[in-house]
Amino acid sequence: MISTWSEWKRYPRPGRGENIEAPITPGIYEVRIAGTGALYCFEAVDNVAQALAQLSVGSKSWFGRRDPAKSPDLEYRTCATSSKADAKAAAEGMIGRRETYMSGAA
Repeated sequence: MISTWSEWKRYPRPGRGENIEAPITPGIYEVRIAGTGALYCFEAVDNVAQALAQLSVGSKSWFGRRDPAKSPDLEYRTCATSSKADAKAAAEGMIGRRETYMSGAA
């Protein structure tokens, strides 16, 4: 069973102490670049909150710290499911619809 998508939320920026608001259940997340709406990342996972927290954003310096000036301005939304299998099935359907739309728009 799939629930509905959450509203778009600003992805926490490094060094600001902001939190991710996401379910700790299986589901899907989508991350986009805020200014353009371009897809940054999309995945079906076992734990949405954990996957978003571990997302690699920006570039690292030689000293292992992220450069906040080079981090893209991101937004994310989530969709909880009852199992990872449901999340994968829903994600595959969304990818199929997106590919169909893009091939028709080209």
